[in-house]
Amino acid sequence: MHIRPVPFDHPDAVKLNDEVQSEYHVRYGDGGDATTLEPSDFRPPNGVYLIAYDESGVPVATGGWRSQDGNPEGNEDGDAELKRMYVIDSMRGRGLARRLLAALEADARAAGRLRMVLETGDQQPEAIALYTSSGYAPCTKFGYYREYESSMCFAKPLHDA
Repeated sequence: MHIRPVPFDHPDAVKLNDEVQSEYHVRYGDGGDATTLEPSDFRPPNGVYLIAYDESGVPVATGGWRSQDGNPEGNEDGDAELKRMYVIDSMRGRGLARRLLAALEADARAAGRLRMVLETGDQQPEAIALYTSSGYAPCTKFGYYREYESSMCFAKPLHDA
């Protein structure tokens, strides 16, 4: 497996983003995540977007983080917001999401961000299990879906206290 940074508008990123949006639609029936994301959100040092490629160069997993500071949607100064974590069906259960998550945390930590935050939904038990087993704890809701009952927000400090 090869993990490398790519622009959010790279063709492989667009392809995987379309797939994850389709999965969100199946699970929630709402057309996918309506959170506004821009390619500039993931440009270092304010973020990064990673894709994992298999041995044949096929994109199989994706995820990114973007800087967020105190704002009306409930973020705090120093937040790194996790976005678009996704592993294609045929590659699930192999630890790819955990490897990608660790790489994103390390990158955000190196960029000086204070905590990683994420929003997921109650129809994504696999995601919830990954995050809670990786040290994430429930936090105050933030972001586009903060007022939705199905929304669940988690955070993890990126530096020792």
